Amino acid sequence: MKPPSLEPLPPEMQSLASQLADARRDGRQIAELPARLVPPSAAIGYDVNLEVGRLLGWEPLGWKIAGTTQAVRDRLGIDTPIYGRTFRRFATTSPATLDCPKLLDPLVECECFVTLGSALAWRPEPWTLDEVRAAVGSVHAGIEVAECRFPGSNLPAFPAVLADGAASGHYVYGDEIAAWREDLAAIEVEVELDGQLRRTGAGREVMGDPLVPLLWLAETLRSRGLGIEAGEMISTGSMTGMLPVPRPCRIEARFGASAGVRIEFRGQRDEAG
Repeated sequence: MKPPSLEPLPPEMQSLASQLADARRDGRQIAELPARLVPPSAAIGYDVNLEVGRLLGWEPLGWKIAGTTQAVRDRLGIDTPIYGRTFRRFATTSPATLDCPKLLDPLVECECFVTLGSALAWRPEPWTLDEVRAAVGSVHAGIEVAECRFPGSNLPAFPAVLADGAASGHYVYGDEIAAWREDLAAIEVEVELDGQLRRTGAGREVMGDPLVPLLWLAETLRSRGLGIEAGEMISTGSMTGMLPVPRPCRIEARFGASAGVRIEFRGQRDEAG
């Protein structure tokens, strides 16, 4: 049995992919998207995202998953998790420094960064959670600094955000969670902004277990004829919601007693731009 093939994009969607690729290269937002360039469905939005990656030619980091808690789905107005391509050039390790003026409406999201030790390649049979767990090579505490190529004040319809990789941004790796096999669902997370506690969460809030979203992604990609490569990292969804970065500040997140991530955001953002 062969995997399903992707249909060629119509001209309007190819134009959207080109514009999003250019915006990624230039580190800028698309101020207003014409209605004719908004993908007519989530499926086509995902197809555009794959084409953006092809046009960029950048080394992939892996995939991001979002909308894995009910609170985030309610805020985004969606009823299912979402995903997008990520790029290795935007990965770094803690302690990290990021320049506020270069970021696009940044949001801090504390997640498990799961790196595959073996591939979850396309196959006709469904994956099981046990098989997904067996494919995991390592799990790190992590922060995604999500960014969108559309301004938050003028977001187009949601399929366009999917075309932008579900607002994939920067990925800051913290400490490895060595005991992830024991009970990743029980891990507690706290986020401080300039020393003040701003968010809390737990692994169980992400679909019951941070590895369940990985199974969801493997199955979602499988249904589209795709797989996940060995060595790719999957950020499995925020355990602490979305925390805006309002100004130059210091963010520190603690994952249980033994893992953490730290980011220094420097430089004054131009709120008018």
